[in-house]
Amino acid sequence: MDWFIDNLALIMFIMMFIVIFTGYPVAFVLGGTALIFAVIAWAFDAFNWIGLSNILLRMWGGVAADPVLVSIPMFIFMGSILERSGSAKDMLGATAILLRRVPGGLAVAVMVMGTILAAPIGVVGAAVVLLSIIALPQMLNAGYNKQLAIGTVASAGTLGILIPPAIMLVVMAEMLATSAGALFAAATIPGLMLSGLYLVYILVVAMVRPDWAPKIPKEYGPQTREEFWKEMWHGLAPMTFLMVIVLGSIFAGWATATESAGVGVLGSLVIAWLNKRMTVAMIKEAIRDACRANGMVFMLFLGATGFSYVFRALGGDDLMISTLAKFGIDTKWEILGFVMVLIFLLGFPFEWIEICLIVLPVFAPILAKLDFSEHIGNASFFMAWFGTLVAVNLQTSFMTPPFGATLFYLRGTVPPGVTMQDVYRGMYPFVAIQILALILCVAFPGIVLWLPRVAGLLE
Repeated sequence: MDWFIDNLALIMFIMMFIVIFTGYPVAFVLGGTALIFAVIAWAFDAFNWIGLSNILLRMWGGVAADPVLVSIPMFIFMGSILERSGSAKDMLGATAILLRRVPGGLAVAVMVMGTILAAPIGVVGAAVVLLSIIALPQMLNAGYNKQLAIGTVASAGTLGILIPPAIMLVVMAEMLATSAGALFAAATIPGLMLSGLYLVYILVVAMVRPDWAPKIPKEYGPQTREEFWKEMWHGLAPMTFLMVIVLGSIFAGWATATESAGVGVLGSLVIAWLNKRMTVAMIKEAIRDACRANGMVFMLFLGATGFSYVFRALGGDDLMISTLAKFGIDTKWEILGFVMVLIFLLGFPFEWIEICLIVLPVFAPILAKLDFSEHIGNASFFMAWFGTLVAVNLQTSFMTPPFGATLFYLRGTVPPGVTMQDVYRGMYPFVAIQILALILCVAFPGIVLWLPRVAGLLE
């Protein structure tokens, strides 16, 4: 019985995973597990019953009244407007025209478009489905190799969880008790580096195997200079301007993440109006999509807040460290490696938000106690560096066969004739590139920390 009481936090952590695999909603699993184990601990005099009132105070102060989290509904709404208004389709057409003389021009255009869309949309499912519906049929009709086309669409779509102002980074900043602006800046260069590595791979494939990535015909698109610039202005200028004002206002210190999200919503509405797509039906659909996504996100927040409080009240931090030590995982690099592998594996069955809300409150305080200052230059930089590593890692697990979430987004949207085997094969080269990017970010922390240092967002 003494062993049971001493290890209640560990049993709670394991039980939570077991129940999640039954398919029960994760938000209710987290909150319900916290309540049940709080009652059990109280019965054994290991938890003060009055502590339950602290959970409600944390839910209010840490979630409902948190000004940083206000940005999440607005970023989600911004992405819904851009998706429903058709601005993304205009961008693909303009980008393809701009890059029609480049080897593999259509694939390069999709990657560039995914990189630009990553900022305003910020939701992987929406970005992958959008690119799959718009770009994948066009690439296959142009004679592209199935695996290259699928891998390009999938990797471009998943950039939305890494390139700011990704919703995931806002959530992670809250979980890690760090500045959202600092985490945005930290993730920017790794995100662009990853996009650049994808582009290098596509260009190499297009030059080595031109039959896999045919060039765009010269007669494609406008044939006069006037028509060309008109297409560029209509397709690229509004979205590029939106990305610049959303990110630029944060990095320049003119606006917080919350304020920039409001600017982004206003900008997306203006774009829809300029494109003459500002209709009541479009706004209703965008609001409905945003409300569904927001309800899910904040229910998870509330459940995770209760879970993390009870877990730590039962001594979960120290218990987790001692458990890892029993398995020979006791140095800081071994613990960091364990967490990275755990997050990668959890990326198969779980959504990113579930992983962030489950893993980060448990392991971030443990890792924060370890000294990485020799490697990263200053212990206060750790959360920005660690948060970016988690983001890159989650992007990798999103695409890894056979259970990566991106695979299931694609399964329902790929054109006839594309099998799941084609989808799996298309992922492997891009997953290898993502793993390379993660290794580079671990080995060279300057990739992550240079921009936030220059912007003065890290002390």
